[in-house]
Amino acid sequence: MDMKINLVEDLEHVKYAIRDLVPIAEDLERRGMRIIYLNIGDPLKYDFQTPKHIIEAAYKAMLENKNYYGPSHGLRELREAIARHEKSMNNVDLDPDDIIITLGVSEAISFVTRILLKPGDEILIPSPAYPLYLSIPIIYNGRAVEYRMIEEEGWRPDIDDIRRKISDRTRYIVVINPNNPTGAVYSSNDVKEIVDLAGEYNIPIVSDEIYNKIIFDDVDYSSPASLSNDVPVFVMNGFSKAYLMTGWRVGYVYLANVEEDVRERVREYLLKLARLRLCINTPAQYAALAALEGPQDHIIEMNNKFRSRMELIYKRLMDIGVFESTKPKAAFYIFPRITDEKLSDDKDFAYKLLTEAGVFLVHGSGFGVYGRSHVRIVTLPPEHMINEAMDRIEEYISRLIAGS
Repeated sequence: MDMKINLVEDLEHVKYAIRDLVPIAEDLERRGMRIIYLNIGDPLKYDFQTPKHIIEAAYKAMLENKNYYGPSHGLRELREAIARHEKSMNNVDLDPDDIIITLGVSEAISFVTRILLKPGDEILIPSPAYPLYLSIPIIYNGRAVEYRMIEEEGWRPDIDDIRRKISDRTRYIVVINPNNPTGAVYSSNDVKEIVDLAGEYNIPIVSDEIYNKIIFDDVDYSSPASLSNDVPVFVMNGFSKAYLMTGWRVGYVYLANVEEDVRERVREYLLKLARLRLCINTPAQYAALAALEGPQDHIIEMNNKFRSRMELIYKRLMDIGVFESTKPKAAFYIFPRITDEKLSDDKDFAYKLLTEAGVFLVHGSGFGVYGRSHVRIVTLPPEHMINEAMDRIEEYISRLIAGS
């Protein structure tokens, strides 16, 4: 007799656009095609390296047998260092006990969603948005409502649209600043307007700040936590991007601007979830401590590389003639719009570009409704790889247009 397995059908709607085409890319490689990967924001897949002192700190911790289960909320010394860092960076006063070390920002997103969202509830997310924010609410039987980012104004948040979309089911407003996938930076004025709006409706803010050290030039950047005294702000950050520790998976989350009794309850709930997965890799936490307290020189050099490569991709895209794009101010992505109607089905375009030209980028609709007719391109590769990828894209588009 066949045993029946009842699956939860809601998971059919869970998607992660950045990796959805990976099986196809891997199959193409097995059959001999060389793929240029421009889909995943991982500098270590290209010519960047984790700073030596960070690696040495992990190695030293291992040699000293610091290979045990650590505290579920993270090493005390790391949380103390994060508290000092957040005071310096965002002018936020934190008790180290308010900080929970997480398995990257991804786990922080999941934790916060779990403690704030009930079935049928909604969250407001910027659109385009990092795909995890579209799918995580589904897992908890909630829904992501997308607020518009205004492309014509450098992908700034549409405050009026946020107001229109707040309902009695809205549980929090997400700010992704600097933004993935657009590379935009919310101005301090826009952030303050969101803070004021959240205060008006008594809704907390969830602020994803993983790219806040990867900002070009003198850009006006502020965390919501630094612009609010009475609006609760969950801040999430980590070590993956600025410290070139993507595979180490160390992040953190804290709640700012609330009374002690509320912080204690939030801390208790987050810690309950943290205990279920025991702890974060202990040697990796010692490495994260070294990252915060050690030399920061690599960040300037790294950002100069990021900016130079972004400028090259931006120029090459504009020269092709079927793309329009705002020039990114931060992070390592560019999010151009496809202007030729024959190519404007972004999912079809990304699929065919992969299978026919061997260039793997991500379809914009995978980042939400305001991402349609766009693609996200990672701006991390060295110049020779960028030029080869742009040559392939240009040749593919020329061939397609000529044959239509």
